[in-house]
Amino acid sequence: MKEELMEFGILEENVSLETLNTYRIKTYTKYLLHPRNEQDVLHFFKYAKEKELDFFILGNGSNVILSDTMYDGVILKLDQLKKIEYKEHEVTVGVGVMINFLARDILEHGLSGLEWASGIPGTVGGSIYGNAEAYKVSTFEYLKSVRYITPDGNIKTSFKEEISHAYRTSFFKENPGYIILEATFVFPEGEKEKSLAIIKDRLQRRLASQPLEYPSAGSVFRNPAPDMPSGKLIDDLGLKGKRIGDAMISVKHANFIINLGNATGKDIRSLIQLIHDEVERVYHIDLILEQEIKKW
Repeated sequence: MKEELMEFGILEENVSLETLNTYRIKTYTKYLLHPRNEQDVLHFFKYAKEKELDFFILGNGSNVILSDTMYDGVILKLDQLKKIEYKEHEVTVGVGVMINFLARDILEHGLSGLEWASGIPGTVGGSIYGNAEAYKVSTFEYLKSVRYITPDGNIKTSFKEEISHAYRTSFFKENPGYIILEATFVFPEGEKEKSLAIIKDRLQRRLASQPLEYPSAGSVFRNPAPDMPSGKLIDDLGLKGKRIGDAMISVKHANFIINLGNATGKDIRSLIQLIHDEVERVYHIDLILEQEIKKW
């Protein structure tokens, strides 16, 4: 199978995933595949369906909790799909582009609208998948269309209005089996210096309020309501500093779990369950996990 997989891109074998997930969970995959272009992705997708081969896509690993054992399938890294094309206010971007890079790149073309994303360590594909947002602005705000592979192996383009999305989720997250390839955004004109000032302010606020000095995967739970932050619910229960193994609820922001050094996926999942159960017991609120658990 190794030789066949090499036809679909750059193939790595028995790869550590520690630096490929922001929790820094120490785990491995049998195969890590970097498709070189859309056709590589499509051909691999059809091959995997035909062979009933297990695979999943890993963006920047900034919103996932990986298992602790070796993954005996193929992990796709779409980091070679990095095109950025400008046509006046329209920008077409490959899924492998980092959203924080795009936030600054559009400024060089006189555009604005992604200042909120300057501190988000995720890809464009992952940001669409989970409808990433900050400061009440989401990825779908300026999205025009998405190009993707359907479960039956066709490439399709859909406009934003045709794609269901909501707070921290989208059609793609709710319906596994689709692979996002690229997206087109329409951004308004902007003033570079004004945007840079906003970016600086946002980054300073993140540094002040979030435990960025430790490995984590950002917010653990969605907020139950705009005026009901999950972090406050967790904080009010006195759970800051609670730890299981090397996974700990941050003392800086209660909706962050940090890795103190050797946290396992199991440690993190156990701490998540503890938080969920305590919030449900005391407040009768069923917190929704924002991060995605990958079990194998």
